[in-house]
Amino acid sequence: MKIEILRKSENATIPKRMTDSAAGYDLYSSNEKTIVIKAGKLKLIPTGISISLPIGFEAQIRPRSGLALKNSIGILNSPGTIDADYRGEIGIIVYNFGEKDFEVTPKMRIAQMVIAKHEIAEFIEVKKLDETVRNEKGFGHSKT
Repeated sequence: MKIEILRKSENATIPKRMTDSAAGYDLYSSNEKTIVIKAGKLKLIPTGISISLPIGFEAQIRPRSGLALKNSIGILNSPGTIDADYRGEIGIIVYNFGEKDFEVTPKMRIAQMVIAKHEIAEFIEVKKLDETVRNEKGFGHSKT
């Protein structure tokens, strides 16, 4: 699959897979100066890129496990979705769950992006749904 990408900043980095088997493409910050995210706060981190996806695909924006484990850094609205018709810059909503300030340095690997196929659904209103063993049992209903 080929995806068109536009650098919107001179400091932008094209997403990269770090291994041949990786599902995610690392996304890099495009800030020119260090951005400090205070403990318990969030910042929108620029990537400096926009993409054009085919209809029926989305880009899922996910946290990096290393940043989460080592620095208590996560992504709000995770996974974020980049729709096929969005052409704006991809921004990452980074949250500092930790107790210390966190520095986002220029060209830092800040998130990962997974390209996923999805179905286009047609909703059909009915008077009754089919019955299942679970039926309407909700949160915590199973004994696992």
